[in-house]
Amino acid sequence: MKVFRLDDLEAERAANEGAYLQFLRERNMSVGLYALDAGSHDPQQPHLQDEVYFVVSGRASVSVGLETTEVARGSVVYVPAGVSHKFHHISEDLRVLVVFSPPEG
Repeated sequence: MKVFRLDDLEAERAANEGAYLQFLRERNMSVGLYALDAGSHDPQQPHLQDEVYFVVSGRASVSVGLETTEVARGSVVYVPAGVSHKFHHISEDLRVLVVFSPPEG
């Protein structure tokens, strides 16, 4: 069994001074914590993997392909592989769990 605490993951991510921390990698998936502060820019490019975002905290808009919606704590967003996507208009610090399948990179 592997168990993770969001507070610990956030502290590790911040200590590594990166927006993304991959904390689990298995044969069929990987999971990470993605952080974007209010007012920041999301530099993402399309990925080769399907991904699911679960918004842990914060508030923003997200665009996936030609669609845009507001997200906040509890929102779940699916992004198919190869589709352009970005968070924007980040009005509250955003913390998002990201699941990639197959594993990223």
